[in-house]
Amino acid sequence: GKDGSPLLCGSIPGLVPKQLRFCRNYIEIMPSVAEGVKLGIQECQHQFRGRRWNCTTIDDSLAIFGPVLDKATRESAFVHAIASAGVAFAVTRSCAEGTSTICGCDSHHKGPPGEGWKWGGCSEDADFGVLVSREFADARENRPDARSAMNKHNNEAGRTTILDHMHLKCKCHGLSGSCEVKTCWWAQPDFRAIGDFLKDKYDSASEMVVEKHRESRGWVETLRAKYSLFKPPTERDLVYYENSPNFCEPNPETGSFGTRDRTCNVTSHGIDGCDLLCCGRGHNTRTEKRKEKCHCIFHWCCYVSCQECIRIYDVHTCK
Repeated sequence: GKDGSPLLCGSIPGLVPKQLRFCRNYIEIMPSVAEGVKLGIQECQHQFRGRRWNCTTIDDSLAIFGPVLDKATRESAFVHAIASAGVAFAVTRSCAEGTSTICGCDSHHKGPPGEGWKWGGCSEDADFGVLVSREFADARENRPDARSAMNKHNNEAGRTTILDHMHLKCKCHGLSGSCEVKTCWWAQPDFRAIGDFLKDKYDSASEMVVEKHRESRGWVETLRAKYSLFKPPTERDLVYYENSPNFCEPNPETGSFGTRDRTCNVTSHGIDGCDLLCCGRGHNTRTEKRKEKCHCIFHWCCYVSCQECIRIYDVHTCK
């Protein structure tokens, strides 16, 4: 109910006043805002599972990534982009599922339907999800400094990714599933596709330099591409202006956990391989026994019986 809502919003730590107001006005979709942030973090951990920085979160801290995000690195850029995309994605999806009275399906269908299909189903209203993400995630980026400019840019890059990847989904109708008539609607991609795309943007992120300008409201910082030979970043690119720590050794100041005891891939020559992931310190190998189902037989009709086998695996971890 309306009267209970301020209590809930007030209990979320770390909200700036604008976010608190937003929370109270949009109380119904706050659960999906939270869900979206979580989705972004999970995707970050999937994308970076084999890297020295693997998007570790700290449970007992308001700054869930620790000091890592204090610096204007490409890791910070990725986290902002994926979290903003996550919020837009989750809000859009819950609106399409009809769980809220303030949003629903998208009725402005872009363009007349094509040959052999008509609009139907529930088109996902990504514009609304993006609007919510912009209002909520950008509320704290209101300073005239370089870091606010960077966060806003990367937040927007994350959201634009969703709008860029909207596509038609269709369902066939007709006798025995023949496609005489198709109904189609706009749908978001899998969130994994968003993660893959933004991970590429992380790898090709643009390094910027900070410029100071005098304006009537005082000093304002903006960002300019560091290397004029490269083409300047578009609104779809990620930007950063500080170099990343190497994440090899634990360092409380940079938020690096180091890579000791991380599992590494002994056959890989990439960053997930034992040479690079362990930063040249070498690795330990131990064997692990795991119970697995094996020798499965399908019985007519209809069940499967299996035996249990013990398989032995080598596990390699960084020294």
